[in-house]
Amino acid sequence: MRIRWWATLLLMAAVSAQGGTGTDVVRHITPASEQDQRNRYALAVLKLALEKSRSEYGPYRLQPVQEQISQGRAMALLARGKTLDVVWTMTSREREERLRPVRVPLLKGLMGLRLLIIRAGDQPWFSHIQSPDQLRRLRAGQGSDWPDTRILRANDLPITSASSYEGMFRMLAEGRFDYLPRGINEPWEEVEAYEELDLAVEEELALYYPTASYFFVAPEDESLARRLRTGLNKALADGSFDELFHNHPINRRAFDRANLLERRVLRLDNPLLPEATPVEDQRLWWFPSESGGPEKAEPEQP
Repeated sequence: MRIRWWATLLLMAAVSAQGGTGTDVVRHITPASEQDQRNRYALAVLKLALEKSRSEYGPYRLQPVQEQISQGRAMALLARGKTLDVVWTMTSREREERLRPVRVPLLKGLMGLRLLIIRAGDQPWFSHIQSPDQLRRLRAGQGSDWPDTRILRANDLPITSASSYEGMFRMLAEGRFDYLPRGINEPWEEVEAYEELDLAVEEELALYYPTASYFFVAPEDESLARRLRTGLNKALADGSFDELFHNHPINRRAFDRANLLERRVLRLDNPLLPEATPVEDQRLWWFPSESGGPEKAEPEQP
């Protein structure tokens, strides 16, 4: 009886750890702060992928990790299979060597199209810039563990790095650097979140380098990678991925406000782009066209 009682307890503990029999518990990061809006779209795509794969893989439960984790630490924990089950971030050769990528670009390549957050009174500095050479007279800010930092440095753009997401905005306001490149679905919410700093979204420029943002899972977690890949491919096939991409409130607002066709696009090289990037699969890429319809984003091999 005693052995049977202990066996029952162990079974209950195992079921509890999985969130219930047959339920996939997917642990993910939480926002860096209440002002951090970066994760809302990625979480919506994650839910879509898990829902679309429910018939094959069963129910799921999303579980946010309660502590705030930097991007670098999140990937280190994921690589060791601890605390986290999935992160979403820009790809690089190093990241694809350390982690298991699910190679469906969450933003259809638009992660490489960057708008600039600047100080509100500095627009005249940027209105005269026509080339990367002219942009090199100014200094960018970036997260110290972001691939963007290495990409901009590879293009000889001066960089000041920051270890804190919130700290970057204060550093910009204090004049530590001159502009902060952000994904097109990020800058307006961030400017509003830090309105006391008197920042603005630059009105005339965009940077572009070929890249993709993926879901990454632990190197040994083929099961979750397969589930996410299955769900994302189903969503691509039935149109629900594109529906979410175009109409999620954060993206929709960005498309409406960015005036992409009116901006001067400064093209940069991306030496970090992995050779395995699925550049030929036209379902996965989008770039604004004058007709308003989708175009292939044309990421180039490194």
